[in-house]
Amino acid sequence: MAHHKSAIKRIKQTVKKTARNRHVSSTLKTYIKRVREAVAAKNKDAAVAALKAAIPVIDISSSKGVIHSSTASRNVSRLTKLVNTLG
Repeated sequence: MAHHKSAIKRIKQTVKKTARNRHVSSTLKTYIKRVREAVAAKNKDAAVAALKAAIPVIDISSSKGVIHSSTASRNVSRLTKLVNTLG
């Protein structure tokens, strides 16, 4: 266990940050999964709705620093391309 005040504070901050990042990351994965499942079921309406819900979540996770901005861009691009294959 840490003995210095600053080290104790850093441990507390890390625990909080890890919990927040884990929640955002898990939520992000869930939204991406919903889009992929809708596409797999060949349900265009559900896929479009899931994509519209997923894009803000991806952007938020990027702005919070959970994922890199390029990763967010790539996810949005690939999901959009996937939904557009349904025609």
